[in-house]
Amino acid sequence: MMSGVSKAVGWALVLSVGAVAAAEELHLDFVSDQDGPRWSAVNDGVMGGLSQGGARMKAGVMHFSGTLSLENNGGFASVRTQNYRADLSGTKGIRLRVFGDGRTYQLRVSTDARFRQSRIAYKAEFTPQKGEWTEVDVPFVNMVPSWRGRLLEGPELDLSKITQIGILLGDKKEGPFSLKVDWMKSF
Repeated sequence: MMSGVSKAVGWALVLSVGAVAAAEELHLDFVSDQDGPRWSAVNDGVMGGLSQGGARMKAGVMHFSGTLSLENNGGFASVRTQNYRADLSGTKGIRLRVFGDGRTYQLRVSTDARFRQSRIAYKAEFTPQKGEWTEVDVPFVNMVPSWRGRLLEGPELDLSKITQIGILLGDKKEGPFSLKVDWMKSF
């Protein structure tokens, strides 16, 4: 079980970036080497909550799982990249191949944009089908800026300055969760 503090996951992603009509294309595959950005878990324990969650890599698939708790004003678990930079200008969104549990997750991206000295997250929800592999599209136009759960009116998402990609569960439903991610690609 992971605690609420950030813990680096002992695996990385391989990034392949290719030119498509002068725009970068992003393809994230989960592998067991250290050639890509590292991922870490950040759960509601950072504010006193009791949720447990994290990611592990198995057979080239990220398994994001744990237990969501609403005790002590908690209610979220997440994983996110560390030491990451990407220019996704010219792309429309991120497509994920996932095996879901029927719960609603958030895909989150961040840039260098700040609110009160902290990073702003741009988020959009997705609900993969339960019990089968599906591809889910998350368009960037659906992403809204937020800070610590509060929606903000701006700034707009600058796709040329992506510094973090993550997945968060915060659906206010206690209990176990499990999301498998085979890959993420821009489209």
